Amino acid sequence: MSAARPLTTLRTLAALAALPLLLTACAYGSESTDDGKQAAPAAAAGAEKLSADEVRIGYFPNLTHATALVGVQEGLLQKELGGTSIKASTFNAGPSEIEALNAGSIDIGWIGPSPSINGYTKSKGKNLRIIGGSASGGVKLVVNPDKIKSLKDLKGKKIATPQLGNTQDVAFLNWIADQGWKVDAESGRGDVSVVRTDNKITPDAYKSGSIDGAWVPEPTASKLVAEGAKVLLDESTLWPDKKFVITNIIVSQKFLKEHPDVVEAVLRGSVKTNQWINANPDQAKASANEALKELSGKALPAEVLDPAWKSITFLDDPLASTLSSQAEHAVKAGLLEEPDLKGIYDLTHINKVLEAEGGDRVDDAGLGTE
Repeated sequence: MSAARPLTTLRTLAALAALPLLLTACAYGSESTDDGKQAAPAAAAGAEKLSADEVRIGYFPNLTHATALVGVQEGLLQKELGGTSIKASTFNAGPSEIEALNAGSIDIGWIGPSPSINGYTKSKGKNLRIIGGSASGGVKLVVNPDKIKSLKDLKGKKIATPQLGNTQDVAFLNWIADQGWKVDAESGRGDVSVVRTDNKITPDAYKSGSIDGAWVPEPTASKLVAEGAKVLLDESTLWPDKKFVITNIIVSQKFLKEHPDVVEAVLRGSVKTNQWINANPDQAKASANEALKELSGKALPAEVLDPAWKSITFLDDPLASTLSSQAEHAVKAGLLEEPDLKGIYDLTHINKVLEAEGGDRVDDAGLGTE
């Protein structure tokens, strides 16, 4: 396959080169770059440092990045790093996080599949590797029940996605094509009007009637439901075993080469955090919400938090075959030329950690470094 590059007609993707890249599930698609800080527990006094004094991690203040939110909040990541301290930064958009990784401002990040794909292809495979998984699911099509009773009623309606070319935008365009309907990917005009709308303002757009529904990640979907919308489709039902990647863990190739012990410690912390989340779902949900409150100044209400949390699965498998499918969907939609993703994964360290924890190895779907 040829080296990938966004089509020239897709100006947003072109900007990704500089920013770099498409989106991000979660606060996914937001073009804001308001970076925030989550206070991480201090490294234990006297604890032995690994090969780096600190590791700079990035993620979104969003439930689909709860592995990072909870791992920092509960000290589970710091515990595995010993005397190596954590510097945590949060981002509201994939492009800004990829830009930070490329600039050396962060070393490891939790991020969505589209940013991973575009960041990798834009750099011709030189800047990042996907080293593990974090979450699956958490994306829904929610609609105004007075205007839309069934999936076929979407034709002629105005449906929001977070951003041109972002993960949910690509998924919705692919679903539209599967119905035999036509939409111009760049303008969003066609049998369905695809209205690119920042997740932060989508609930207001719904209340005003300027959109009839939205294909969005959590917690935006549940916020719309709280405003009277109904869930018409859960995207997980479109995927094998109802699983698809929504959040990956990526690392700068330079940092991976220079500090493999630190990378392994972060992955070990991530695996143990997911174990704790799955063993203590209510406590973990509360911890994630407390972290969100710290970052945004406002916790999610129960009517939004509870259904959103239930729709997300936390796991260590990057679900590589679904990332490959998402890339194919972007190609099909005309948003991406066929990419060469060989080498985007290096699952050596996550598999080492999983084997030590008695878990199953995860697969790179033939897109690994070897």
